[in-house]
Amino acid sequence: MNSPALKHKVAVVTGAGRGIGREIAVTLAREGADVALAARNAEALEETRALVEGLGQKALVAATDISSATGVEASARKILEHFGHVDVLVNNSGIGGPSAALWETDPAEWESTFAVNVTGTFLCCRAFLPSMIERRSGAVLIIGSMTGKRPLWGRSPYAASKLALVGLTRTLALETGPYGIRVNLISPGAVEGERIEWMMQKQAEGRGIGVDEVRAELAAGSPLNRLVEPGEVAAAVVFLASDGARSITGEDMNVSAGLVTY
Repeated sequence: MNSPALKHKVAVVTGAGRGIGREIAVTLAREGADVALAARNAEALEETRALVEGLGQKALVAATDISSATGVEASARKILEHFGHVDVLVNNSGIGGPSAALWETDPAEWESTFAVNVTGTFLCCRAFLPSMIERRSGAVLIIGSMTGKRPLWGRSPYAASKLALVGLTRTLALETGPYGIRVNLISPGAVEGERIEWMMQKQAEGRGIGVDEVRAELAAGSPLNRLVEPGEVAAAVVFLASDGARSITGEDMNVSAGLVTY
């Protein structure tokens, strides 16, 4: 039997209370990692904690608003004190933001989208990288989106925030490479779950078409003619966090069933 890919590793997953984040946390645990779970909803995190511990791994809940510098710093201290170090940081937290034409978008909603999706990622990296630099080892994963590269009606704040993460990833990979740290981004396509259902509903309302038509368009754009399962994104995280990807850094990996190939 092959040894788990992340045996004896410690991972932090933001946005771990539900959806892709929960799937990532559980999959990391299945591959042998102990996991620190961060998000605003402590109750949801407790549910994820139970799943991780059910796989025989250690879990720590750190309720965190990642748009708050002091909140992130406090959670990082708690996690590092508990586990001693962190090997893998998965920046998964993000919000969908508003769904409207740009000229109808409230500036406050634009700002809040960037506060979580971009600034939150910056704050988490800033908090955990010093300990990785000290150990001269680590893997940072950032969850972007195909929407940063493939336009969708009414999604300009979200698209702009996710494309910003590509630049952050490439620059951070350059800055941290000399310390043995790898930084990569994953751009999921339309992933089955609550968020894609919300997005499709908003697309349908904004464009005056049916939800089924929106879903069919997304599936038809894929060579595989389907949407993406959360577990497929989690599998990409495991690979990029593992030693099997030790020569991969600064990359933007699409997990989109072929809907985006650039």
